[in-house]
Parts: sequence; C-alpha cells; structure tokens
Amino acid sequence: MIIGIDLGTTNSEVAVFKDGNVSIVKEDGSEIMPSFVGLNFENKLVVGREARNQYAVRPEQTIRSIKRKMGSAEVVRLGDQDYRPPEISAMILRELKKRAERELGVTVSKAVITVPAYFNDAQRQATREAGDLAGLEVMRIINEPTAAGLAFEAEGVEGAKKVMVFDLGGGTFDVSLLKMSGDIVEVLASHGDNHLGGDDIDEMLFEHLLHIFYKEHPEESAMAHVSINRMRLACEKLKIDLSSMASATLAETGLVLENGETADFSHEISRADFEELCGELLRKTLGSVAHVMAQAGVRPQEIDDVVLVGGSTRIPMVVDILEAELGIRPRYDVHPDLAVAYGAGVMAARLSGERSHRILVDVTPYTFGTRAQGDLDGVFSNECFFPIIKSGTPLPARRGQVFYTSHPGQRQVQVEIYQGDSTNAMDNVHVGEFMVEDLDESARGSTPVLLNMCLDLDGILTVTAIEQHTGLSKSVVLDDVLSAMSEDEMANSRDKIRQLFGDDDDEEEEGKDLEKTSPTPEQDDSGLNKIMARAQQLRGNLDDEDQKDLDEAISDAQKAMQSDDKEALSTACETIEDILFFVEGS
Repeated sequence: MIIGIDLGTTNSEVAVFKDGNVSIVKEDGSEIMPSFVGLNFENKLVVGREARNQYAVRPEQTIRSIKRKMGSAEVVRLGDQDYRPPEISAMILRELKKRAERELGVTVSKAVITVPAYFNDAQRQATREAGDLAGLEVMRIINEPTAAGLAFEAEGVEGAKKVMVFDLGGGTFDVSLLKMSGDIVEVLASHGDNHLGGDDIDEMLFEHLLHIFYKEHPEESAMAHVSINRMRLACEKLKIDLSSMASATLAETGLVLENGETADFSHEISRADFEELCGELLRKTLGSVAHVMAQAGVRPQEIDDVVLVGGSTRIPMVVDILEAELGIRPRYDVHPDLAVAYGAGVMAARLSGERSHRILVDVTPYTFGTRAQGDLDGVFSNECFFPIIKSGTPLPARRGQVFYTSHPGQRQVQVEIYQGDSTNAMDNVHVGEFMVEDLDESARGSTPVLLNMCLDLDGILTVTAIEQHTGLSKSVVLDDVLSAMSEDEMANSRDKIRQLFGDDDDEEEEGKDLEKTSPTPEQDDSGLNKIMARAQQLRGNLDDEDQKDLDEAISDAQKAMQSDDKEALSTACETIEDILFFVEGS
C-alpha cells in the first residue's frame, strides 16, 4: 500500500486509496494536521493540533515551520535534545503514517511525498531522509504544482491544456506552468521563493500591531515571550478573518509583560489596511508569474486555466492581482488546502496500479451583491451593482463590504440583494430586500454600514447590515438562492433580454441574463430564454471570436422570434447549442 503525503510548512495531509477512490484521511473532524511538534507538560511528544494548541503557552517546547529549515545545517532544540530538520519532519510524517494505518487497517510502509517545485537537491534529499526516519520507503518525490495538476486534471479531455498552478502556502511559494494531455502532466517552467508565504504575512501583521500596542502603552515594559506567541497566533486568525470580512478585530486580554504585570489590547483593522500592509509582498509573486511565462515562451492569452493552491490564496487580493495581470479568472475547482495531498494520492494510486478521479469542491455558480450609488458606464447612477460573493467562490462562503449612507443624518437605508453579473443591478435577479432603520443621525458625514453575506452549502444566503458606529444590525435569511429560477423570474429575465437586445449597436451587452435548456425546432419564449441563460453562464469561457459568433447567433434568434420564423429560429438555436457544446466539452 502506497500513501500520498503533502508535507507542508503550516499544515500537512495524507491521502489514501480506498474503495476505488482517493480520499484525504480525516481525524477529529479535519483532514488538515498542523505541522507542529512539541513536548507537553508531561514531557511526552505531541504532534499536530495538540502541539499547535500548546504553542502559545509552551513556545520553547514547540516547533513550527520546520519545512523552512529543510536542507540546512541548522538544528532545533526540543526538551534537552537537539534535532536536525529531517528528524522533526519525520515526527510529522510518522503521525501521518499512523493516521493512514488507522484508516486502512493495515501497515503502511511506502509513500509519495510532495515538495515545492523550487526545492533544491539538498532539500529534496532531506525530505527523503525524513521519510526513511519515519519508516517509509519514499517511492517518489513529486513537485507540489505537479500534484495539484494531477488533482485538477479532467479525464477524457482531448488535446493539450496549459495550466498555471499558483501555490502560495504557509511558508513557501511557487508558480508553475503545466502542459496537461491525458494522463501526462509536463512542467514547462517553475519559479518561486522558499521563504514567502502566509507566515510572512502573519509576521507583518504581528509587527504592525506590536508597534501599535507599544504606541498605546508607552509606559509598559516589553511583552513576555508567552504573550508574543499569543499575539502571533491571533494575527494568523486575524488574517484568515480578513480574507472573508471587510474588517476584523484582534482582542487579547491579560497579556503578560516582562515586569510581571498584564495589559489588554484591542485593535480593528480593515481589509483595505491589511491589503496596503501586505500588498507589496503579494505583488512580489507576480515576478515569478512573469518569469515562468517568459521561460516557457507562453503569453497570458495562451493559458487555459489558473489553479490556486495553498491556504494563502484565499486572500482576495491574490485573486485580484492575478486576474488583473493575466486577464484570467483563477479557478477554485480543486480544494486549495487539499489539492496537493490529493494529487500525491493520485500518484500513489497509479504507482499501485489503480485509477482515480479528481477531488472537487462545491462553488457558487452565481454572483450575489447589492445595489448602491456609483459610476455606471461613466454616468452617476442609483442602480450600480456591487458584487460581494462572486461566482466560482468555494462554499460555504462569507464576504463583506463597507458602504456609506448617501447623506449625513440619514436615518434608514434600504438593502436590496441581487443575483447576477451585470454592472446594472436592474439587469440582475432581485432575490430579497430589507430596511435598516434608526441609524445614528448624530454621526458626522456619511454613516459606514458593513454588509456581510454568508452562503452555505444548502444555498441559504444570510445577509447582515451593521452600522459600524453603534453596532446596530439587521439580517435577512434567503432560502435556496442557488436553485434554478422560477418561471416568473424566467419571464422577467426574458423581458430584460428583449430590452437589452433592442440596441443593435450594443454588442457588449448582448446575452446577459440567460438560463439553460436544449433547443428544439419549436423553440418558444421560455426555451429561448433558457438557452440564452446557459450562454450567459458559459460566456466567460469563450474567446473573442467565439463571443462574436455567439452574439450573432443570439441576435438571429431574437429576430426570428420577433418575425415568428420557426425555421430561422431553429437554425439559430442549433448554432448557439454547437458553440456551447464545444465550450462544455473543453
């Protein structure tokens, strides 16, 4: 039996082949095991979550991020012993091995282990050594982006695809361009930084907040070591919160100082401030993106997909800078935390002579947002649509954004929720609304109102508006917002489409609010509306030429509908179907 292991800086996972499928071993409700090793109060070895939990109070007896030291001559001290990095890594691998054995009910002695593409020979050899120390014969060392590609690949796709894997984990970063064809995953180019990741973002937050703490407590002595580590862990949680909320607060009470006294500290930071703080570090990754494209001789428009791997890719700014740089919206099909382990499991299964399928996560196919004042095609409008949860976001999803009242002293705001992708809210589907009353009229200037949206796996959308000055809040729960549109909604969308296509010069706006069905020679209004909705859902996957062909076919269908020419309508629908079939197949 061969297992697949992602030996990560911050977290690690193990994948096994069981009952005909690759799966990530779950214990205590989680597939993810923190890459922490420590000695508890009884001087017994603890690995994983228990070691992480004691880090704040026993930092001198806990080791983290050992992957960053792999391949070096450094030693770390645990208890009264010094250990080389492969020895600490072996403790993590051994615990993962035991997890797999408990899951499978058999002894495991072989493994596939992943490493960053930018690991050198010494680091790779140290990883092999760690596996050997853990009682594992390392059958293969594979690059993490290659493993992610194995998890991503779609069996049965004809022709080659160029896929960029952007892997930003806890301690390392690399980006690779892959050429995928059938079962073959070829790495065209790789580049990265073995000392760039979520840990560095945590440290930037920590230094920033520590500076604020000493500014607010100028008479206090320095923090004790135990409080320093409490703050570091709190900063990691703050970073995670800011990936899904517009602002978050770090609040720690009873921080122990070196003089024996204690102090409390609380500070709110907005996502905008967070992005300004770590923006330069995140933009640094674009240098590697440009490098691999130049090395492979590939232009952005030649890249078929961008796949995000690593927990730090959940930071919204990562998606934004990649989309701005490449003109491609990154995909979330593969779980960013589990993709590498799953790919290692796929390779392990293949080495054992087995076959398996890729792992997918549920994503929202729709964008949800609200209506507010703003610029709409160069004109000030009250009907601007501001997306909050975008299509393709993994579920469950939680996002937030700050809006402002239109004038000082405003006592109430009407919150309207829409589903769709048009910049004009009136072209999208209205899914709900509620009123927030009794706002603080004494506030100077416009009042900030935080709008949070939470979408769960069952399609239940919870929208909460919070006045930030007073904490006043109101919520609405909208059930099953991911279900197909009703007939009334379809009819409304059809009317909007007719109005939308009324201007023949506006080709950019054609085909905007559409749904799915298969055309028949006797297409009625509802059927045409459904196929147009399907076209809208797939429009983003089309190149410029195919979009032009699709627009012409939709225009022909509309004209045939108006003139009641069933033959022309059937021909136009067949053309639309052919274009969509090609896109879905690819």
